[in-house]
Amino acid sequence: MSTQAVAFDWLPQEVMENIAFFVATATDVGPPSDLLPLLLSCRSIYRVLSLDANSHLCARIFQYKFDLSAAVRRLGQQIATPEVLSKELHKRFVYLKRIRALADSRTCALDTSNSLIISELLWLAYLMMLENDGKNVKQLREYARMDQWLMEYWFDDEGASLASKTLSKNEWTLDNEQNSLAMWLFWLFLRPDHFQRTERNYRTFTTVFKPTALAANKYNICHTPWEDFVPRSCLLEPTCINHYYNSYQLTPPTMAIPAILSYLSLVGPLVGPTRVIYEGPHTPNSFPSSPNQSLEWEADWQRCINLTENPLVNQFLGAYKVGSLQGVWEGVFTYTEFTTYAALLSGHPPSTLHDCMVPQHRQTWKLREYHLTVPRDIDGIVDNAKLPSLGLGNPLKAFIPSGVRIHEHAGGVEVYEPGKMAPLSYRRPSACVVETDGFKCPEIQDIIVVGEGHSAWGQFNVIGRVRPFDGFVSLLKEYVDGDRGQWLYRGYLVGSINGSLSGRWRDTLSLPNANGYEGCFVMSRRR
Repeated sequence: MSTQAVAFDWLPQEVMENIAFFVATATDVGPPSDLLPLLLSCRSIYRVLSLDANSHLCARIFQYKFDLSAAVRRLGQQIATPEVLSKELHKRFVYLKRIRALADSRTCALDTSNSLIISELLWLAYLMMLENDGKNVKQLREYARMDQWLMEYWFDDEGASLASKTLSKNEWTLDNEQNSLAMWLFWLFLRPDHFQRTERNYRTFTTVFKPTALAANKYNICHTPWEDFVPRSCLLEPTCINHYYNSYQLTPPTMAIPAILSYLSLVGPLVGPTRVIYEGPHTPNSFPSSPNQSLEWEADWQRCINLTENPLVNQFLGAYKVGSLQGVWEGVFTYTEFTTYAALLSGHPPSTLHDCMVPQHRQTWKLREYHLTVPRDIDGIVDNAKLPSLGLGNPLKAFIPSGVRIHEHAGGVEVYEPGKMAPLSYRRPSACVVETDGFKCPEIQDIIVVGEGHSAWGQFNVIGRVRPFDGFVSLLKEYVDGDRGQWLYRGYLVGSINGSLSGRWRDTLSLPNANGYEGCFVMSRRR
């Protein structure tokens, strides 16, 4: 045994662990490979400091290299034990090494076991991004090179998404769990200024994303019928995933929403006669730095949880942060020629959309959000059934009952519904006592949104409601003058304060359960 090894033997274990910790964290990203020479110096050091034997050291290394606070906030303190974090550290670097090696991004030797690995890999990366407070994205981008993996997955001729293969056969891109998670990751990592805006790249991106964004008859924006304000259950079976060595039931988000966001980010800014008048949606990479970045994704995480409930709970339990729609929003809506869209609805293949023109129009909304609250009883329990509520109107009218009159005043609105003696008093978000920074608010019974805006087509008014269990937003846009009519906007707020409202608009003349004339839209909060 060397003199150096003997010297280490005399050191207290706490000192040895500190030495090992600083060696393992000499670099911010990547596995603690610098620790290996120290572990190989002698058997006694290996016995005390090896990652298999010293879970406490592993937990310290995990907390240095990965974000933990969001996971503890959502899942509980029990996931932060040294034993769990030690196993999670090993698991993460196994998958991050696979991503770095571009394993699984292409269809080479794709089989059942490989498909299972891809699902686990994508779920891990997606949850890491929802829990990101700055460290997780560094590991995924700088060490694992997730951006490059996603480019191969989506755009390579042999990409595991099968998008290039199916579209080359004039078939639709598969709408499955893996592609949904990969589409969300593409949006979460997207940096539009890093893409060269060549004609070839434009065609590559639009070939993949354009059909998913525009084909409303093929790709739903929500997992429950949009026309049901209180659905019984989700249409998609939840997935059992292993996260922090516990099993959780989660429902993956739909693929259409991030496809719309990515498509409208990559097709280029909207240019006016003298300047750029709309640069595109606010991508997550443009969000201001914050030590609590993961709060942006609290509602997106909770939506995955809420959709597993059967029956679905019709309460505001975290899938929408109350007050989020309040303010001024800027964005665009797109449309296709009616004959092109009619051909799509009659069964024409994706090539129908490849060469069609997709005009964009800029619009601005000024929205105000109001809440109908339910007081708690003496035991602090909320009972929604005891108080009057606003009825449910036609889904094509954003669920607002026919004949409703709304009178705004300082601090709230009075809502008069035909057939009811007294009006309902809704209040502004600032006047509402909420929990957990506005996420879980069982005392809020209903949320209505009113406002106004303008586009190249003229001035319009906006009114709508928010669906409690998943935060699905329905807004009716009605032009004030002329014959532009009414249009129903439906979608989700992706992110929170810095996020974007994304989804699809449709006509209000087709029946709710029939395919209508639709286009996509995105609105970002004015900065």
